[in-house]
Amino acid sequence: MVLLAWTAFLRPAAAADNPQVVNVWPGKAPDEICDVGPETWRLSPKRDAQHSEITEHRRILTGVTNPTLTIYRPARARDTGASVLICPGGGYWDLYWETQGEEIAHWLNSVGVTGIILKFRVPRQPDEVQTEPARRPLQDAQRAISLVRSKSGEWRLNPQRVGIMGFSAGGHLAVAAAIGYEKRTYAPMDDVDKISCRPDFAVAVYPGYLKLKNKNEIVPGMAIPFGTPPVFFAHGDADLEADPENSVLMYLALHRAGIPTELHIYAETTHSFGVRPTDKSFSTWTTSCVAWLRYQGLLNPPVNP
Repeated sequence: MVLLAWTAFLRPAAAADNPQVVNVWPGKAPDEICDVGPETWRLSPKRDAQHSEITEHRRILTGVTNPTLTIYRPARARDTGASVLICPGGGYWDLYWETQGEEIAHWLNSVGVTGIILKFRVPRQPDEVQTEPARRPLQDAQRAISLVRSKSGEWRLNPQRVGIMGFSAGGHLAVAAAIGYEKRTYAPMDDVDKISCRPDFAVAVYPGYLKLKNKNEIVPGMAIPFGTPPVFFAHGDADLEADPENSVLMYLALHRAGIPTELHIYAETTHSFGVRPTDKSFSTWTTSCVAWLRYQGLLNPPVNP
């Protein structure tokens, strides 16, 4: 049964065989100081089980200077109108496109959600501190949320059900977009930038960069505005790449601010577990996430499907 379920993720609907790809920016992306391209695909190194739940090679991408959206649509009969911007992990150096992009999009399609992979700029540029989050990806994410809303009629999406989901560094990016929507991090370019960049919900899976090193505090600059959308967290308690306290401390901060939030910490679970099913308890995070989205009223079917 598990094999059949996973095979379904790997066999997207016919409409997703050739997903639509659109540019995020109308021209050159802002704040560029050098060319880090060309875009390069490669296989990730194998990982040991102490550091990653998925240990085999995975397809990753780097050298991105032209951010895009790759759009995977669910079958029309099950389309809820909800959409999720997917932010792959990779430490703001690479994008783990296969396991934290495409496979996520196929899973979202299976529950009636449009999965939109954000190809944001990586690696860091020379003016960005190596041990801190890169700043340009947040520009790409804010613009992408507004762009998806601007295309909601054309793409048959509900503009009030546009979420963001990220993994590892992408999880940090999802949280940063959720709490940083009040101020754009770039100069507006056109009418798209007049449309809200606030996501309607956020999902952060084993996020990093949220906790101060050696301190039980969230990093400075993560102030939580009143209008922050609901946030869902999933993390492993044995994560050596991104301490689970990143999720715990951010959950507590959101909870204390009165923001609807939910946290799942999975025992004996390391980093990078994605959506591939196993017999370990972390595989239930997708079921919990869908239940949470339904409870928030974000997966109800459209009134006029």
